[in-house]
Amino acid sequence: MSSNLTPALYAQLYDRTTPKGFTLDQAIQTGVDNPGHPFVKTVGIVAGDEESYEVFADLLDDVIKERHNGYDPRTMTHPTDLDASKLQSGQFDERYVLSSRVRTGRSIRGLSLPPTCTRAERREVERVVVDALAGLKDDLAGRYYSLTLMTDAEQQQLIDDHFLFDKPVSPLLTCAGMARDWPDARGIWHNNEKTFLVWINEEDHTRVISMEKGGNMKRVFDRFCRGLKEVERLIQANDWEFMWNERLGYIVTCPSNLGTGLRAGVHVKLPLLSEDPRFGEILENLRLQKRGSGGVDAAAVDGVFDVSNLDRLGQSEVQLLQVVIDGVNYLVECEKKLEKGLDIKVPPPIKQFT
Repeated sequence: MSSNLTPALYAQLYDRTTPKGFTLDQAIQTGVDNPGHPFVKTVGIVAGDEESYEVFADLLDDVIKERHNGYDPRTMTHPTDLDASKLQSGQFDERYVLSSRVRTGRSIRGLSLPPTCTRAERREVERVVVDALAGLKDDLAGRYYSLTLMTDAEQQQLIDDHFLFDKPVSPLLTCAGMARDWPDARGIWHNNEKTFLVWINEEDHTRVISMEKGGNMKRVFDRFCRGLKEVERLIQANDWEFMWNERLGYIVTCPSNLGTGLRAGVHVKLPLLSEDPRFGEILENLRLQKRGSGGVDAAAVDGVFDVSNLDRLGQSEVQLLQVVIDGVNYLVECEKKLEKGLDIKVPPPIKQFT
C-alpha cells in the first residue's frame, strides 16, 4: 500500500466512499497500524465490500499489480477453470509427500466483507452458506458446528482434528476489524469423511478446503472442484451468488487472494534439498513458496515443509494446480538425486502468464 499511495492520490481518494459507506481510511488502517519491514512487505490494505475494488481502483489496481507479479487488472482478464479432469498426473511419491490440501475463499455478493460487515450481515452470510451446505450429498454430506453453540466435546474434537480456527490475534487482522463480535456467526462445516471443510466468517465470508493424508493431489482437487461447484449451485438456487468479475476473478477481503484465491499445498520431506543453497532459487523459478509444516512463520521440523503455489491471479485453478504438481515432483526428484550423491540443476523460470 505505502509504495503506491502518494499524498496526491490520498487527497484524490480520501473522501470517496463505497455505496455501503466504506472509506479509504478504513481500507488502509491495517497498513497504517502495521508499517511492516522493507524486506517483509505485507499488502497493507483490505476491501470492505465488493465495490471497494472499483471505488479505490486508482490505488488498488497498482497494489494488485505489484503483489501479483505484474498482473495488470486494467488490461488483463482472469481465467477460471474448475475442471479437475484436465490435470496431468497428480499422484505424488508418498515416501516424501505426507499430505495434500487445496483451499480458496468465496464471498457472498451483496453483503459487506468481514472488515466492515454489520452483525446482521455476518449472520446472513452464515445463514446463506449453512443453508446451501445442508444440501450437499454423498461424500460431500456433513454437518455445521457453530462456534457459539458447539459443546466442549465437539470443540475438543475439532481441535484434535486441527480444524478449529481461533479468534484472530494478528494485528494485520485485528486492525482491519476482522475480530469484531467474536465468535458471533462464526463456524466450521465439514463432511463426514473430514476431507472437505468450510470455514464461515473468519478472514473471508467462506474458506473452502479439500484435504487428505498422502499424496493423491488429483483426488483432493477433484473433490475441491466438485464441492465448490455444488455449493455455488445451491447458493444460486436461493438467489444468491459469489462475488466475481473478469478483471479480478473471485473477490475476497485481501487483494493478495484475488483471482483463484487458491492455495494448493503439500507437506513434503526435503531434508537434503532444504540445506542446499539453491533451494530458494529453485522454488522461485518453479513459482512455489515454502513455510514450515506448522504454517506461516513456523520452522520446518525434520525437513518437512509446506510447499504451495506462489501465484493466485492471472492463471486458472487448473493451471496453478499443474504448477504445484510439476514443481513438487521436481523437488522430490532433486531430493532423490541428493540422496544418491548426484548433482541437481536450477530449473529455468517458468512463464507466469500465458
